[in-house]
Amino acid sequence: MAWSRGFGLADVENLVPVTTRTVFRFASISKPITAVAVLQLVEQDKLDLDAPIQRYVPSFPEKAWPITPRQLLGHLGGVRHYRGDEMHSTWHYFGVRHALTVFRNDPLIHEPGTKFLYSTYGYNLAGAAVQEVALQRFSDHVRAQIFKPSGMIHTRIDDNRLIIPHRASGYIRIQGGRLRNSAPCDVSNRGPGAGFCGTAEDLARFAIAIESGALLKPETVALMFQSQTTTDGKPTGYGLGWSIDSDNNKGSNPVEVSHLGQMPRVSNVLLLRPKERSAVVLLSNLEGQGARLLALAHKIAEAVSQEVQRTAKAP
Repeated sequence: MAWSRGFGLADVENLVPVTTRTVFRFASISKPITAVAVLQLVEQDKLDLDAPIQRYVPSFPEKAWPITPRQLLGHLGGVRHYRGDEMHSTWHYFGVRHALTVFRNDPLIHEPGTKFLYSTYGYNLAGAAVQEVALQRFSDHVRAQIFKPSGMIHTRIDDNRLIIPHRASGYIRIQGGRLRNSAPCDVSNRGPGAGFCGTAEDLARFAIAIESGALLKPETVALMFQSQTTTDGKPTGYGLGWSIDSDNNKGSNPVEVSHLGQMPRVSNVLLLRPKERSAVVLLSNLEGQGARLLALAHKIAEAVSQEVQRTAKAP
């Protein structure tokens, strides 16, 4: 890890500074973690990306069309996203199976594969498949298979009821530039899709583990970083758990892959440059800053790239 630092306040009311140990909600940066968990089972021949999801989650009702794990990871499954005030839910769900009750009886929005529809609940269903195949709680499986080998010692399922050391408070900026506390939100309705928390250094270690081959084989990483396509052949710009910025219109050979994390309490970015084997992680406890943080992450990544090139040319 080249550089890590905290800025600003983790708790404005009590003047607690942000440090490298500050714990933030990962929000949707949880999705790449769940995607890795699914793909590890694929490598072990325990899960087929193109099988109906009911093979692994038989309790999930049959829909008008079959849904596959590949479609869920690529947001092509037609499973709905948040509705009403579900983003700010304060109801507590006890594990991924219980959280399926939020949407399990709803019809699909469209035929799987035909359209891209971002869906955190689709990732809940993929996480339920991991739990059923692994024969252990989703959180326990991910801790053993991803967090531990990556060295992500501060990462865990976020739980409002527990004491989590160094957890940041969250804020939103209102009219006039004043800060207000973020609205209460229990993320147990979105565990695999947006329910982890941890430090920026932990996410950097996750990126290193992916780039070094500690979590997945190179060919599986290449698959994960390739844009999915709709049934009419159009690239979606999203792979299996990652937004893809590629140097051709087929969505392969990515220049950058990234994921934003935006929800109550946080705005986050995880950006990787696979060719350069570099990564940038930015976690903020101010809502609504995703676009600005992504632009900043690009600037940091470019500065790192230029410094590496300059150093390589130095005598």
